[in-house]
Amino acid sequence: MTTISPEVTIGELVAERPSRSRIFEQLGIDYCCGGKKPLSEVCAKKGLDPAMILERLEREAEALLDTGPTPAQMTLSQLAVHIESTHHAYLRNELPRLAKMAQRVAKVHGDKDQRLLMLSATFGVFMHELESHMAKEGHVLFPAIRALEAAETLPSLPFGSVANPIHCMEAEHDGAGEALERMRSLTDGYTPPEWACNTYRALLDGLHELELDMHQHVHKENNVLFPRAKEREMQLTAF
Repeated sequence: MTTISPEVTIGELVAERPSRSRIFEQLGIDYCCGGKKPLSEVCAKKGLDPAMILERLEREAEALLDTGPTPAQMTLSQLAVHIESTHHAYLRNELPRLAKMAQRVAKVHGDKDQRLLMLSATFGVFMHELESHMAKEGHVLFPAIRALEAAETLPSLPFGSVANPIHCMEAEHDGAGEALERMRSLTDGYTPPEWACNTYRALLDGLHELELDMHQHVHKENNVLFPRAKEREMQLTAF
């Protein structure tokens, strides 16, 4: 592993751990075409403190840790908030970033690998459908689940049983899973070719992280939130 120091180039830092690209993007540092420049030189030109960036690079892995209570320990309302503040917020930040990189990689390297064009197109549809999915959960399903938890008698829901939108959301989860499998196949399991640039490598790393997050996201909904919401509705029906 490369020893992190101000004299290491931006490209080396991202090549070793592509997730570092997020930090450089936030700071407006070019890690692809400008990747041959050492961190110290880039910081001097941009008026940035190398020590501050080095500290962020050291902490970037820790930022991915989730040390909160388990989903099973949360109330329905708490779990809905957790999903929105963790997974939905992650997707709103990450989807546009990955879409731009997928388009850029397809434009630059699509002649070398036609699958990159399919990858960009697949991701575009995936992103659009997920944005619609999150809107339906945030504006329709999750408020209904909160209402069920707070109610003492069965509330009147505009769509009848809460099982109806849950069924739709689960079907959309299946569609998202199929898209993720297709993107994994198109990238040989997110494995970069030898000629891949840092943007390409960062894209694959981001897609891999996206897949892992989606697995956790869907698990919390399909296996925890949704069954408990339907169980709560059945309890209220019995009153």
